[in-house]
Amino acid sequence: MSAAVVPFLDLRAASRELEAEQRAAIERVVASGWYVLGPEVERFEHAFAEHAGVEHAIGVGNGLDALRLTLEALGIGAGDDVIVPSHTFVATWLAVAATGARPVPVEPASHPFLIDAAAVTAAITPRTAAIVPVHLYGEPADLPSLEDLAARHGLALVADAAQAHGARVGDRTAAAHGDAATWSFYPAKNLGALGDGGAVTTNDAALAARLRRLRNYGSDVKYVHVDAGVNSRLDEVQAAVLGVRLAVLETWNDRRRRIAARYAADLSGLGLELPAPAGDHVWHLYVVRSADRDGLAGALRDAGIGTLVHYPIPCHRQLAFAGNDVAGLELPAAARLAREVLSLPIGPHLDDAAVGRVIDAVAAATTARAA
Repeated sequence: MSAAVVPFLDLRAASRELEAEQRAAIERVVASGWYVLGPEVERFEHAFAEHAGVEHAIGVGNGLDALRLTLEALGIGAGDDVIVPSHTFVATWLAVAATGARPVPVEPASHPFLIDAAAVTAAITPRTAAIVPVHLYGEPADLPSLEDLAARHGLALVADAAQAHGARVGDRTAAAHGDAATWSFYPAKNLGALGDGGAVTTNDAALAARLRRLRNYGSDVKYVHVDAGVNSRLDEVQAAVLGVRLAVLETWNDRRRRIAARYAADLSGLGLELPAPAGDHVWHLYVVRSADRDGLAGALRDAGIGTLVHYPIPCHRQLAFAGNDVAGLELPAAARLAREVLSLPIGPHLDDAAVGRVIDAVAAATTARAA
């Protein structure tokens, strides 16, 4: 097997590009002596809210907490059903389950990956309290239709936007729909920190205020605890680094779009199902589908091309949900996606030569397997 020629993602490249700015930001935090819920978090929250086109951003410890705390702040809990995609990262389901609510999976219908309003409508019952669409791989779900649907049925709409930093829906950002959007700043995201981090964006001032309490032991005022909160706070160092990276997010997303356009042009006709977004896409991942996914992944590995599978086990088949009634569901779309999806390298620091090597390796692998 060849050594890795093209890694799936080089996280060090972002820090090399922004070395001076990141170092200055970190040193500023260290020199300040203020390390928790200080000026860096406040500055980043303001900048992120402005970038997202909303009034409020609330920094939290990670993307899972962002979604879990938002559902809790909206009053979602035991006895409630929350509609989620059948195919997503398990954190979407875990956040629902952590509130005591039941995740109700909906399969993609009109789109290969994303849930739509028609499929969601069929899943609504008197127990349904919220809809959590996922902007999977960087492509926003049909938020206008889901927003209308939620309003008609009196449901909360909270988008899991962990993979869609900077995405737009028409002339509005993906964050400017529904009750809130939740974000992860895990290092591999389009806007990634140097560790874990997350945020919630919303135009609802009361929701924002409750989230600020919930993330900080349920407290607005030191030693006065209004809610049974948790400790889930975006720290000052991560906020400072994220502020630096937010300034280049659009540039990095444009690089991802250029790589995706080249893949779309040069990988067509090779027997793969390629992504074909109808609207904006920030290409957190470039995911192809193949009936011989494992064979293709093995051939690319042997050629030194890094790939990953997002996600190899459907959420309802995870042991975490073995005791839940969803475990027995038949979800054929989720099962098929788990068998067929393969993510190719698309990091914003992938140069043209590396993109060419990926394309050549995919072409060679598919041609050899078809022969």
